[in-house]
Amino acid sequence: MTTFKWKIPQHAFLFLAAFAFFASCNKDNSQDMTNESAMYAKDIPTPTATKVAKELSIHGDTRIDNYYWLNERENPDVIAYLTAENDYKEKMMEHTKGFQDKLFQEMKGRIKEQDQSVPYKDNGYWYLTRFEQGQEYPIYSRKKGTLEASEEIMLNVNELAKSFDYFNVAGLSVSPDNKILAYGDDTLSRRIYTIKFKNLETGEMLEDQIPGAQPGFAWASDNKTIFYTAKDLETLRGYKIMKHKLGTPASQDKEIFNEKDDTYNAFVYRTKSDKYIIIGTSTTLAQEYHILEADKPDGKFRPFQLRERGLEYSIDHYGNKFYIRTNLDAKNFRLMETSETATSKENWKELIPNRPDVLFEGMDIFKDYLVLSERKNGITQIRIRPWNGEEHYIQFPEEAYLAYTSTNPEFDTEQLRLGYQSMTTPNSTFDYNMKSKEFKLLKRQEVLGGFDPNNYQSERVMVAARDGAKVPVSIVYRKGFEKNGKSPLLLYGYGSYGASMDPSFSSSRLSLLDRGFVFVIAHIRGGEEMGRQWYEDGKLLKKKNTFTDFIDCAEWLLANNYTNKDKLFAMGGSAGGLLMGAVVNMRPDLWKGVVAQVPFVDVVTTMLDESIPLTTFEFDEWGNPKNKEYYDYIKSYSPYDNVEAKDYPALLVTTGLHDSQVQYFEPAKWVAKMREMKTDKNPLLLHTNMEAGHGGASGRFKALHETALQYAFLLDLAGKNEEFKIR
Repeated sequence: MTTFKWKIPQHAFLFLAAFAFFASCNKDNSQDMTNESAMYAKDIPTPTATKVAKELSIHGDTRIDNYYWLNERENPDVIAYLTAENDYKEKMMEHTKGFQDKLFQEMKGRIKEQDQSVPYKDNGYWYLTRFEQGQEYPIYSRKKGTLEASEEIMLNVNELAKSFDYFNVAGLSVSPDNKILAYGDDTLSRRIYTIKFKNLETGEMLEDQIPGAQPGFAWASDNKTIFYTAKDLETLRGYKIMKHKLGTPASQDKEIFNEKDDTYNAFVYRTKSDKYIIIGTSTTLAQEYHILEADKPDGKFRPFQLRERGLEYSIDHYGNKFYIRTNLDAKNFRLMETSETATSKENWKELIPNRPDVLFEGMDIFKDYLVLSERKNGITQIRIRPWNGEEHYIQFPEEAYLAYTSTNPEFDTEQLRLGYQSMTTPNSTFDYNMKSKEFKLLKRQEVLGGFDPNNYQSERVMVAARDGAKVPVSIVYRKGFEKNGKSPLLLYGYGSYGASMDPSFSSSRLSLLDRGFVFVIAHIRGGEEMGRQWYEDGKLLKKKNTFTDFIDCAEWLLANNYTNKDKLFAMGGSAGGLLMGAVVNMRPDLWKGVVAQVPFVDVVTTMLDESIPLTTFEFDEWGNPKNKEYYDYIKSYSPYDNVEAKDYPALLVTTGLHDSQVQYFEPAKWVAKMREMKTDKNPLLLHTNMEAGHGGASGRFKALHETALQYAFLLDLAGKNEEFKIR
């Protein structure tokens, strides 16, 4: 069986969409950018949302929400308001239209349009993903036996996407006999997929279609049975595991597992060993798995270890054993093993112990090697542990970087496929010989347009927060930057769900760096950069540490002359958008401008409404406001609930009408309330993508238009224009 996926560090899926818009930049020190944005000179009537008072009462407390009605997606008045905001944004940014086009062409011009991934071999075929000149979407293909064999195109997504404003393919999985491709497509950006099947021998599509699913399927060994996850179409929770037999209607699919606890999300996968189908169900603080031999698709799944609150674990299989990553008596997780026939926790035996200074993030299993991904001092390290022999860590050339194991479907090999990048080194794919310790560079992202990594420099510093915690900070700029307080600086943060923000490369970000910006990532609490405790110290009743860490990093950058208050900007997306909302309420004086991407800003109301997608999963992250202690605490920082009559910095807020993770009405309500309350004349813009969801536009180039909008907003506020670009 072949499953197409790019393996990325744990939790990365929680923030990739937001990270895609990253910007970083450096300043031309010969110029003092004092030009005021033309937005300030425009006298354009601002949109006004109708106020309809809605009383929301709980715990003896009543909140008046004048914009609650904006959650009516089908209401023509809602669409009219969003359209009015888009029109206002267009008029306010009209003077940057030419600049936006230049930025778009510049960023697009760095992308090698005719490109392909490094092939990998699985079950007798070499698989690759390639792009053609001018095309938005990938082509998935394979070659039998050798790379010299003729190419078999499995899916040309450009053809499939022709009739849609938005199109995404996910979960590609080939049957064990290499004959049938299963995949999911989403045409609305709500992350609700329809599973489809293609006969790879004839090129014909099968009649089988399964709507309302999430990507991630598991083939049984009989090549005709597939297990998949059905979604609740209102809450978007994966709640049922179903079994489908090819050639039968989806209405006859058999329910195998039903997760009735709405705080859990169900999923299914097949082990790398191909021996087992695994049903998993997970919430923030607990997991449970059920297993079945893949060659017995009509058999009964049996529990691996039943759920216990606070017991987190994940499993993989090799030989006659299961390997378990768990927090059982291990804050930073440890590795255990157990036999196939005795899987409950009392049978688990320790292989790798818990360490207070190292977070065990994940593992890859090979015939002769165990590969461990570990995070220490904010950086992921890769540890090679032979089943017999001396272990070692892979040595990388830079102090701050992102390294991860990539696609490794084969067991019997000494070659480990690795991904590597840094803030100055483009994404690179290596084969690493685990025996000889030799690297072989297979591909490095080609950045067109004269990019030279020697023109850029990065730093890694530790900033003391107000309570003494040391926050890692990653910095990149173009060489020639001077710490004289004159450069514009963009500070990025996330700080939720234990998602670690790694110091990665962005070719788009060069458009800021080459215009004098410094780009900084604050690795604040709420992530897991410094271990599990780092996450726990930035959630629930300690959530405000996330916000104060970000503010303290900003203060440090100011005190050390990286920038000044008139050139300090901030950006964050999703839960990082919550961060933006919180810090502009707490310290509006710090920021010249802020970009809040798909921001989660109406925390109290959303967490009280269990019909909203993803809410029930979040109680262990934010707390359940039905409990008064959590209600009071969340209300004390929820951005929407804390908008006041005061001056705010310039703001660009983005959302998608079909967003399945942060509903469009949260940023829309926030902007409406800000318009009503704020006392300044700084620009406040709302950009709603009427065809997309949480991750923005589909296609590799369309999304760059939104990036260009955000960069133009920042550069315009910084008084920066094209003629100041560093050459």
